[in-house]
Amino acid sequence: MTAEIICVGTELLLGNIINTNAAYLSEKLAALGISCYYQTVVGDNKERLLEVLQIAAKRAEVILLSGGLGPTQDDLTKETVAEFCGKKLYMDEPSKKAIADYFASRNMKPTDNNWKQAMLPEGCIVFENHNGTAPGMAVETKKNKFILLPGPPGELELMFEESAVPYLKAFSPCVILSQTVKTCGLSESKVEEQLRDLIDKQTNPTIATYAKTGEVHVRVTAKADTEKEASKLIKPVVKELKSRFGNDIYSTDDGVTLEKALADLLTSAGLTISCAESCTGGLVSATLINVPGISELYKAGFVTYSNKAKRKLLGVKKSTLQKYGAVSEQTASEMVKGLLLETKTDVGLAVTGIAGPDGGTKEKPVGLVYVSCNVKGKITVKECHFKGTRDKIRRSSVVAALMLGRSCILEYLSKEMLK
Repeated sequence: MTAEIICVGTELLLGNIINTNAAYLSEKLAALGISCYYQTVVGDNKERLLEVLQIAAKRAEVILLSGGLGPTQDDLTKETVAEFCGKKLYMDEPSKKAIADYFASRNMKPTDNNWKQAMLPEGCIVFENHNGTAPGMAVETKKNKFILLPGPPGELELMFEESAVPYLKAFSPCVILSQTVKTCGLSESKVEEQLRDLIDKQTNPTIATYAKTGEVHVRVTAKADTEKEASKLIKPVVKELKSRFGNDIYSTDDGVTLEKALADLLTSAGLTISCAESCTGGLVSATLINVPGISELYKAGFVTYSNKAKRKLLGVKKSTLQKYGAVSEQTASEMVKGLLLETKTDVGLAVTGIAGPDGGTKEKPVGLVYVSCNVKGKITVKECHFKGTRDKIRRSSVVAALMLGRSCILEYLSKEMLK
């Protein structure tokens, strides 16, 4: 089965919104074993969308469209697809009721144009929207299947998982199963080099690498008649990956993030954690707090952006700041030392750096970041050099701090086991 992705919205062409939907859908299609060879972005224009649909229908069996299902006049996706497929629109009463209930639950009144969202192509399979008002749908012709999804990522992703995935799986002649092995601290080229022999001789399962910020994910995908058989094919490959990468693997579960893996490690070790941040401005703490149940582990966070705050809240010496500067190994070390003294937690993470775009020098360029970890008095500092925008440097710093925390805790636990 082949697929093509069409993202609809003039705002995407103008750069007002980053097109995350295409990346999400591509990754999910790959996990389902569906090949996607083309992606298109088209504005809110009926003639151009019809042209794009004509091209896509010739080269793909499944066409996924995101966006253009809203209540306004420039939301034309559904109407254009219906015209292309020779389908009339009708008022879908269950969808109309769902829209009415959505507004009633928020003590709001729908406007007349909201009912436009309940006008659907005849014969379509309706996908309920549990995060918004626009229903999605699958429209079928003899040759193609058109899957229409809302534009907002929060709506699209839930609808894809709940409705589109079961719909697509029903047309697959076999079971396609994937498992992701998540590594951190390694480059994609390094991971691929270590997997070259497996990749060269792969048939079923297949192996693919995906680079993330500070991480590389290895997806193992197998095809079989049953899920049990596919799982059997995947198991020895995952075992081999664990043998090759060891502690660089932080999870083999798709749903586990790096922060969740760190939180699980803290829980199993019975350790608490606090954070002190300068250039990241609380982003490390915010990332950790994304993990449900973190309140049992996370005790305090300090945003010590100024030198005065570093001295007053964390006890960084004035002489250290004067001699080495706020962005230095020495300051990062004193930040995390003072953090544990102040919070009485077991583990501390600290970050100080230059996120830019200004403030860099030849000696200390933009992107220079020091992350430090203190595990019950054992302090480790790592110097990092990041490239990119201010936001990218800050987010890379967060990943570096989490990775350092994880490696330091693992080191602490291994020593504890030897006692």
